[in-house]
Amino acid sequence: MKKPSAIVLKAAFLLPVLASAQSALDGTWKIDLGQAQLSAKPDVYLLQAGRYECKTCVPPIRITADGQIHPVTGHPYYDGMSVKVIDDRNIQTTRSKNGKVVETDKTTVAPNGAAASDEFIDSSATSGAPVTGKIEMSRVATGPAGSHAISGSWRTTKLANISDNGITFTYKTQGDTLNMTTPTGQSFTAKVDGTDAPYNGDPGTTSVSVKRIGKMTLEETDKRDGKVISVTRTVVAANGKTIAIVVHDTLHGTTSKFVGVKQ
Repeated sequence: MKKPSAIVLKAAFLLPVLASAQSALDGTWKIDLGQAQLSAKPDVYLLQAGRYECKTCVPPIRITADGQIHPVTGHPYYDGMSVKVIDDRNIQTTRSKNGKVVETDKTTVAPNGAAASDEFIDSSATSGAPVTGKIEMSRVATGPAGSHAISGSWRTTKLANISDNGITFTYKTQGDTLNMTTPTGQSFTAKVDGTDAPYNGDPGTTSVSVKRIGKMTLEETDKRDGKVISVTRTVVAANGKTIAIVVHDTLHGTTSKFVGVKQ
């Protein structure tokens, strides 16, 4: 009887481990916002003399702040935006696509000017109910003299009250294929060998590739029209109850860390 080769033995040994990793990943996961470690890179805004600028948007946005929708280009989730100045500490922004409102935000700067919050309703990438929530920010730098209080550099410090549909997703594996779905309508089915597959339901992501790295780790690369926009590494904990998620947003040059809890 011929002895199996070392390569065959190694493959036979690994198969149960990989199957275990797959079954551990399967299920519905929800981000624990309390454990989020957000990027320290600030966002930069300027609102002065009737003009609004988002300097760190990609691409940057510059429009008249008169409460009217103005065209913007290069943003897959919206093609129009308005900025309405409510008072010296509050503004409202509205984004639209093809004439339909897809996001509204009310941003409020604290009386001391050191903190701000943004309450949003966002349906720009949903097929059902919008994602709602609140973003809390701390000031990194002030704007120029005479500008609105929103002007300057702000670091996001907390994500609060995000609706479940915006922080929940489901994985299902079958053999060497991973399927991902979300309540907001995003999905993909990709082999875990790094080959590209279509990404569905997200105007800003057109394709995805997934690679298995080690026993309990997957790396997902999202692309827009062939260009990498983010790389996410997901590691399943030994107990199978949590996953550690590190997101490298290559479009904006940021890195954030999250923890997903199996539901």
